[in-house]
Amino acid sequence: MTTHILGYPRIGEKRELKTASEAFWKGKISEAELQQTAERLRAAHWHAQKQAGIDYVACNDFSFYDQVLDTLCLVGAVPARFHWEGKGDVDLTTYFRMARGILAAEKACDCGHDHGPSEGVPALEMTKWFDTNYHYLVPELGPDTAFRLASRKPFNEFAEAKALGLRAKPVILGPVTFLSLAKATAPGFDRFSLLEKILPVYEETLRKLSAAGAEWVQLDEPVFALDLSAAQRAALEKAYARLAAAAPGLKILLATYFGPLQDNRDLFLSLPVAGYHIDAVRGAEEAAAVAGRVPEGKVLSVGVIDGRNIWKADLVPALALLNGVAERLGTERLWVAPSCSLLHAPVSLRAEQKIDPELKGWLAFAEEKLAEVRLLADALAGKDVSAPLRENAAALEARRQSPKIHRADVAARAAAVTPQDFSRQSPFPQRQARQHEHLKLPAFPTTTIGSFPQTAEVRAARAKWKKGELSNEAYEKFLKDEIAKTVRLQEELDIDMPVHGEFERNDMVEYFGEQLEGYAFTENGWVQSYGSRCVKPPILFGDVARRAPMTVSWSQYAQSLTKRPMKGMLTGPITMLQWSFVRDDQPRRLSATHLALALRDEVCDLEKAGLAAIQIDEPALREGLPLRRGEWEEYLGWAVDLFRLSAGGVKDETQIHTHMCYGEFNDILPSIARLDADVISIEASRSGMELLRGFADFKYPNEIGPGVWDIHSPRVPSQKEMEDLLRKALAVIPRRNLWANPDCGLKTRGWEEVVASLRNLVAAAKALREEN
Repeated sequence: MTTHILGYPRIGEKRELKTASEAFWKGKISEAELQQTAERLRAAHWHAQKQAGIDYVACNDFSFYDQVLDTLCLVGAVPARFHWEGKGDVDLTTYFRMARGILAAEKACDCGHDHGPSEGVPALEMTKWFDTNYHYLVPELGPDTAFRLASRKPFNEFAEAKALGLRAKPVILGPVTFLSLAKATAPGFDRFSLLEKILPVYEETLRKLSAAGAEWVQLDEPVFALDLSAAQRAALEKAYARLAAAAPGLKILLATYFGPLQDNRDLFLSLPVAGYHIDAVRGAEEAAAVAGRVPEGKVLSVGVIDGRNIWKADLVPALALLNGVAERLGTERLWVAPSCSLLHAPVSLRAEQKIDPELKGWLAFAEEKLAEVRLLADALAGKDVSAPLRENAAALEARRQSPKIHRADVAARAAAVTPQDFSRQSPFPQRQARQHEHLKLPAFPTTTIGSFPQTAEVRAARAKWKKGELSNEAYEKFLKDEIAKTVRLQEELDIDMPVHGEFERNDMVEYFGEQLEGYAFTENGWVQSYGSRCVKPPILFGDVARRAPMTVSWSQYAQSLTKRPMKGMLTGPITMLQWSFVRDDQPRRLSATHLALALRDEVCDLEKAGLAAIQIDEPALREGLPLRRGEWEEYLGWAVDLFRLSAGGVKDETQIHTHMCYGEFNDILPSIARLDADVISIEASRSGMELLRGFADFKYPNEIGPGVWDIHSPRVPSQKEMEDLLRKALAVIPRRNLWANPDCGLKTRGWEEVVASLRNLVAAAKALREEN
């Protein structure tokens, strides 16, 4: 019985990759030292897989930033603005410049090129990887894009694994998904016209891997979980006819995940590869039908362990599903695997010492999922696994029966929600008039998205407080001092609508979850969000209720320091849902309803405390969209309703803001408009305001703040750059509806760049006021 995985977490159990990468960026360690850390992590991850009994360890799944950027480097598609010489491999400096932009300080770097304007060069755009909270960097492809093999990474990492005596399966993003995820740099350009150019690089890669001794290579084509266009279907047929013949001794495992195949099943199984991987967690209902259609002599990898959540698998139905497949294929043609890469799960439960032991018994992180894969394979092979199966069943039954899961009062309140609870008192035009009169803001009002730099000093104070080394009184004084400094700074910079800075918050979801019933937290449950950015999603295990006001005292204190309208900051119900590990024993919609009601109470309390504006962030609204369009209407219906439920209890004069970032929003604009937020702030700088074309065509009715500063890059944009972006926005957004703000929160940035960038932002807004 063959076992394998599609990928493993890269960051390390203690986030070693994050620490090393950030040290390298700051010049504290050399590239050689960074590479040594990466090599140690890869060896440790492979060892964990081997120890668990996984037959084929995954290699080339490691990345310094993200796998789409790695593929871009593999095929040599570096955009011209990064001034790569085009000789040899893409170097690590160029790699990180594409991810993080080029700073002004690098203008005259050792490559000898002028990197453009003094403010540096913007990074590649970033967006969400399918419907996950993982981000990838968007390749830029146009008519002049040339491809060539420009990275030895797949070969080097396979050689590392081979030298350790391991059977390794290289993992590579497939060519059609790569082209599908890319951005066309010229209007109307067909990215799939580049297929003929890119395929020779893939063919060469496969030949080199075969020559190095690889038996299998995994080509990931998650586009099979989408509604495929005719161009994508044609590209898949053409690509795999070529790739299957590229290296006759190498077997291709074609992998799809994140959803069922549905109408793509026949195409998927017709491609001339040696094996297929399906997601049998999200597509359990079609596993038997797929197994019945697998061509003779080919293998089927069945992903029965959920790679995206942290609950113990229910092994009895998983085993039944696998037995059904085995009856059709035989065990020799059946591979057992997780549904997708384990990148989306924390590394190991071993380091979790403080979590409730009862709850811990319900969980499985990446390392534990390896054991589940092996256990299922052993069961199929006829080994006696009755004892661990009984343990699994007992843990699942204990979870079902636990009194910690359900609350009658929460269920009753959710059942009592009425249609009137989803609406504000008056339509937007009436609210807008009252808010303008109440707030008295200038044209192009300036604000930020909420957070300010979480410095080492802030993190150290929080750590000391959590350890009991800093008293509650001392910690509260520290936070109030930080808030006061930040409010003064915003007044000095002349920010029209300040925020308190969120220094008390460790994370925009975790902070709220800690104050809600039904949530639990880990010490080391980190997952990668993008690059070195890691998040520790809370575990939503039961019915959710608010214990007490969560943010009111901090916002009220901040408002007492200024006469300007302070904006309260909350995370919305859909983002709380999406960015948590969510219980799987009831519909997600019901859990989101509980969250919306808890947040509605907080919104009303903020209004009572004197806050004139309240922001309910929903950056994950688009991320939660089902991958198939046929399922959009149902999801958007309840998701939008629940945002409205959280915001619907306030007066017309109270201005409700929301924030969204790093996703494609133009295809859901009617639903965004139906949110009926008074102001939406949205990521727009990396795309040069391209996003606003859709808002203009749609005639978006409410106020909007398109981001004019990409906060995921350490560069400081100039006043002129921000003015130009605002003018682009002004061409499509009415003057009375336009705000000026950054793309996202500022917690990851340093104070020096924040002050300089905000000064330029305010100056840009004032310049436009004089022009208009």
